Amino acid sequence: MLTVNIGPLAMASSHFILLVSLVVATLTGWWLGRHRERNPEKHLFNLLLLGLVVARLAFVVMYFEHFTESFWRIIDIRDGGFIIWPGIVAALGAGLGLAWRDITLRMPLGGALAVGLIFWGVSSYMLHAMQQGTQLPEMTLLDMEGEQVSLHELNDRPLVVNLWATWCPPCRREMPVLADAQRQHADIVFAFVNQGEGQGEIIRFMDDTELTLNNVLLDTGGQFGQQVGSQALPTTLFYNAQGQQVASHLGELSAASLSRQIAKLKEEPTP
Repeated sequence: MLTVNIGPLAMASSHFILLVSLVVATLTGWWLGRHRERNPEKHLFNLLLLGLVVARLAFVVMYFEHFTESFWRIIDIRDGGFIIWPGIVAALGAGLGLAWRDITLRMPLGGALAVGLIFWGVSSYMLHAMQQGTQLPEMTLLDMEGEQVSLHELNDRPLVVNLWATWCPPCRREMPVLADAQRQHADIVFAFVNQGEGQGEIIRFMDDTELTLNNVLLDTGGQFGQQVGSQALPTTLFYNAQGQQVASHLGELSAASLSRQIAKLKEEPTP
């Protein structure tokens, strides 16, 4: 399950877990501090912001070469570029400092942090384990010439599957990044599985953008998205050469975030 649907809103499962973890931590802190009327809610929210900022900065430092031409992209967090462990260390350190200076905060803030982190860690591990066991769906789709193509036939090497549509603004913005990656990484197969559109719309899009893409496939019924549990576009999935899903990305990819996922994919053992 890649997304959680809340009414018309589709949220990445990892983001949903983070949100629920904050709620659990907030409730825990309120309950532990109710007798002394010390609710650490404000501190928890600030610590979460601190952790996210540090996690983003760690990502930017590691992939700085991808930001040199467009520094404004450093603050464009839509690409999901975070390295989580530096953020956790920073938030815990700041939380310990707060608790050390204010003895009345130690129980509610410490308990809230502990419960929130445990809930986040266990839930994230379960989600990761579930996704790691997911196999590439057994599907046959049509290419732009009307020929049938089996996804498993493309999976003789590591495979990146991008779910997209021409009407989707973030899909259009990330497509040049994916096209460049397809040219640069001949050892990886890229498949662009269009969701719900016909050949005419795709041809007009490619003519307008002057993009050259290999393995553009038509999924007019949106069956691939349904099978992998994603109701949002764009969605990008990364499979090793054995057809096992090793990573996923919901939302727009930047050159930096795609580079990170490709590096992980290349670390996977080959058959």
